[in-house]
Amino acid sequence: MSNDIHPGKGNGHTDFERRDVGVRGVLYFMAGLAVAAVIIHFVIAGMYRYLEHHSEAQQHAVSPLVTNPARDTRTLPPQFKTDREGTDYEKYLQKNFPEPQLEIDERTELNQVRRDEEDRLSTYDYVDKDAGTVRIPIDRAMDLLVQRGLPTRTGSTEPGAGAGAEGTTKETDKK
Repeated sequence: MSNDIHPGKGNGHTDFERRDVGVRGVLYFMAGLAVAAVIIHFVIAGMYRYLEHHSEAQQHAVSPLVTNPARDTRTLPPQFKTDREGTDYEKYLQKNFPEPQLEIDERTELNQVRRDEEDRLSTYDYVDKDAGTVRIPIDRAMDLLVQRGLPTRTGSTEPGAGAGAEGTTKETDKK
């Protein structure tokens, strides 16, 4: 048995075997891989182009209500680029799509509905001006309820007079 940490070989090559992999083979493989990637890219791009043209040829006619159907509705035409308020997008929809149009911008429309509800619940207004019915804010209505209390029925000396079932039976017996 030897006490050497790294036993040496008699041929002078002690670190690794030099016959396994050559640098030239790795470079050829990488070049071939790059060429194959480029060829595959062009084949797939051509296949998508063919499928898109085939799909357009098989497409049924758009509704006769649409005056000038756009070829590709996935992007806006340059004259309708959206500004911050989205008015250009709304003009594009009004010009190119028939009525009735559904939601254009769901988030903005929902926010408007919520603002209207909040305004209705927190302001004074007439419900029916001729009858004198008014709407008051919820906070004010709760304050009035605390001050005045809940409305109650006037009690009767007769037991069970407030029960609805007995009152209806008495009325039906009279008929």
